[in-house]
Amino acid sequence: MFEYKNEFSAADKHEGLIIGLFDRPEKFAGPLKIVDESFDGQLTDLVKAGDVSAKLKRISKLHSLGKMGAKRIWFVGLGKEKELTFDQLRNVLGKVFKEINGSKLTEAAVYLDSFLTEELDSLDAAHAVGEAFALSSYQFEGYRQKSNEPERKIETLTLYSKGAVEEDVRASLTVGYAFGKGTNSARSLVNTPGNLLTATDLADYAANLAAKYPFEAEILDKPEIEKLGMGAFLAVNQGSVEPPKMIVLKYQGKEEWTDVIGLVGKGITFDTGGYSIKTKAGIVGMKTDMGGAAAVLGAMEIIGELKPEQNVVAVIPSTDNMISGKAFKPDDVITSMSGKTIEVLNTDAEGRLVLADAITYAKHHGASYLVDVATLTGGVITALGVNTTGAMTNYEPLYEQVLEASMEAGEQMWQLPLFESEKARVRNSPVADLNNSPGSEGHAIVAGAFIGEFAEGTPWVHLDIAGTATSKKEYDLGPAGATGVMTRTLALFVERFEPIKK
Repeated sequence: MFEYKNEFSAADKHEGLIIGLFDRPEKFAGPLKIVDESFDGQLTDLVKAGDVSAKLKRISKLHSLGKMGAKRIWFVGLGKEKELTFDQLRNVLGKVFKEINGSKLTEAAVYLDSFLTEELDSLDAAHAVGEAFALSSYQFEGYRQKSNEPERKIETLTLYSKGAVEEDVRASLTVGYAFGKGTNSARSLVNTPGNLLTATDLADYAANLAAKYPFEAEILDKPEIEKLGMGAFLAVNQGSVEPPKMIVLKYQGKEEWTDVIGLVGKGITFDTGGYSIKTKAGIVGMKTDMGGAAAVLGAMEIIGELKPEQNVVAVIPSTDNMISGKAFKPDDVITSMSGKTIEVLNTDAEGRLVLADAITYAKHHGASYLVDVATLTGGVITALGVNTTGAMTNYEPLYEQVLEASMEAGEQMWQLPLFESEKARVRNSPVADLNNSPGSEGHAIVAGAFIGEFAEGTPWVHLDIAGTATSKKEYDLGPAGATGVMTRTLALFVERFEPIKK
């Protein structure tokens, strides 16, 4: 897939060559000088005329017409050198890779050194190349009849870097590619229809990850779930003919099982809303209600590839939320694994119920820190739109580490408040300890507050990805559909995690 070379010359043969172009007043140097000389100074003229632009994210394609070994050259506008960030670099590389894939090439090259700045070295650039290449090349195959025409895509990508250590560049490239591939795995899970991805299928997927990587897997079936008293999880599953699965993956990167990070992902494989049924428009797309589970599994894939020195337990409660004569109903009172009783006011507020038992079970497995991820509320979309994940926490030092990881991953989030007044609304029930839906006001906040009742004193961060788990239109790093959001954030958080002394 990836090749590495130190020296670049005009005679090197490639189907496509990618070169970064900064907005600089001085004359061309390095590979740009080679290209300019090969074209008898015409590159300078093209830049002056604006036909080749250095403006950020402006892509200019030039045919070599036999003047160079590369048949086509893509100039990537990077803007001003001092202003280029890693996130911008990753996105602009995604944009050019998408364009190249559209040209149906099988091979291309990147002159890595043309993308470097004082802040971004060759290792940063290599990571960005690997990540952007994987993310931007993703397509969900779907279920259409296949064309007889052979698929043409980039099979070999060559990186040129003169001053860097080859081993280090290859390592950074591999890490970036692992982050992209893990996110793509999450995307495919979310894009898969609910009839083809049941709780059992999701459990099988997790078991296969455990067989491939150094994970310990535990898959709880319904009798075991009943024995453990997971009444909140079981209530959501009551109306379904598909059995529930509590999925656990454990990764031990330290000698002792301490400072354990618990990643908890909502795994509702299809959500009808139950008896609080969704509208005919609102129910479409509910195959994506396991986006949290997908993010956790994608992050675990990255963790399996990179093997950080951390301890992680991933817990995924998986079921669909269906309607039948056995389905749970508004006004029901259920008992969670923690022993807390819950008055059900809304069966479409099911995600927080399954997460309640999953968080309790993560603590049972020794989780010292908790991060839950869920396509939880429409309220977070009203509050923050479709580009920002909502976050809540009971412990700011933990949230700061998750926030830092999200910024590096380019997955923006915004913290919502967790006040005593909202906790009081969740605790307001005449018949139970808690109610699962105190009203539409501050919907995303009270949903998080409910989950926080089960985190209790354990440091916890809640991520509501209802708006960010999917995209209605394509973007630089992917197509329309599932985004795999928070996969890279979770993996980075685990990789960089520093235990917190209270």
